[in-house]
Amino acid sequence: MRRCVGVAVLMVAWLFASGAGAEAQQEASQPSSVVRQPLDDAWWTGPMLAPSAATLPRGHFLIEPYLYDVIAVHSNGFGSLTYVNYGLLDRVTVGLIPTAGFNKLSRGPSGSGVGLGDLTPQTQYRLTKFHEGSWIPTTSVAVQETLPTGKYDRLGDRPSDGLGSGAYTTTLALYSQTYFWLPNDRILRMRFNVSQGLSNNVNVEDVSVYGTEAGFRGHAKPGSSFFVDASWEYSLTRRWVLALDATYRHNGNTRATGYNTLDANGVRNPSGLQLDSGSSEAFGFAPAIEYSWKPNLGVLVGARMIPATHNTHASITPAIAINFVH
Repeated sequence: MRRCVGVAVLMVAWLFASGAGAEAQQEASQPSSVVRQPLDDAWWTGPMLAPSAATLPRGHFLIEPYLYDVIAVHSNGFGSLTYVNYGLLDRVTVGLIPTAGFNKLSRGPSGSGVGLGDLTPQTQYRLTKFHEGSWIPTTSVAVQETLPTGKYDRLGDRPSDGLGSGAYTTTLALYSQTYFWLPNDRILRMRFNVSQGLSNNVNVEDVSVYGTEAGFRGHAKPGSSFFVDASWEYSLTRRWVLALDATYRHNGNTRATGYNTLDANGVRNPSGLQLDSGSSEAFGFAPAIEYSWKPNLGVLVGARMIPATHNTHASITPAIAINFVH
């Protein structure tokens, strides 16, 4: 895992140096009549993890598909996630986040194929808007409702087919975004987002993502989730941006309660059962590089790194995304 993290860091550093070097040198050699970088001179795709506090203008839309691979010990979680947002009003953006994935295991059976994960509709309302010279950031509130469209129980002999939670999850979030001008007159954009997710009870049968086995009958209660994300984006040139997310997540205890209809020998012998995951914490960092061909079209390449902490396995997740706004 340490080797994977080192390789990912070196790859991102190499992209930073080689990708931005040529354009930075060209811009530095040309005299500029503007001392302070204007806002419209910086083209952004957004960092890897933090959603924007800004809303889309009425009638405009954003499409941003991600492809990623969650690399952990003995497993790869290949996945896709796509933001599809539409400006319903200047202050209101609505959207969908469909997901899909495939789990590959080095020990045990891998997934039977690519499957759909859970689907998340969302609505975002902008409260304030940043104006140059003012200390007030852009802020907005968002509501997401995750729909249990992904497979989560009755997984048979392939637990790796589980790509959903089976739960309806409501997430409330507060987003903020502001801009700073550094001593070299380049722009640093910062986002700070906080969210809280709550899930309902889930009926569970047989093998499931909650660790239950064949013959289980009962329900699960996913723990609440609290998430904080701070991000920084440095406008190295008009087209090239260096980005970094720093995150913290706390998941409450998830409890599955019920009974087994079969004992270890396959004989009917119902017995009570309770499984507790325990609470968990995860800290993460996600360096990335952004490149934009146009103000409304860009690509992001980065990697999220999560070290092993309380009830959390270490992982690294390289990802690539395309950002398109119209």
